[in-house]
Amino acid sequence: MIEVPHGAAKEECLTSVSIFLSSGSHFLTHADWGCMDGEHKAWITLEAGSKAEALMVVPPAYRQNAKVLQLNSFNLEAVQELLKSH
Repeated sequence: MIEVPHGAAKEECLTSVSIFLSSGSHFLTHADWGCMDGEHKAWITLEAGSKAEALMVVPPAYRQNAKVLQLNSFNLEAVQELLKSH
């Protein structure tokens, strides 16, 4: 998942959304935004080979402040196995 912050000013918000939507990238045009709830960030979920590869999806002007997070899913069996090894 990529978290991309932007300024809270209305103009910055709308500019960010506009840049993402006009990029043509499927990932950017389907970003989720927190602006309407006061959280001025976009979130993009994708599969990538590396964090560096994922970051290349972000428009250049926003890369410096973007944060790439590896998300994992767990099931109860996997957690129980991990607990046994600790």
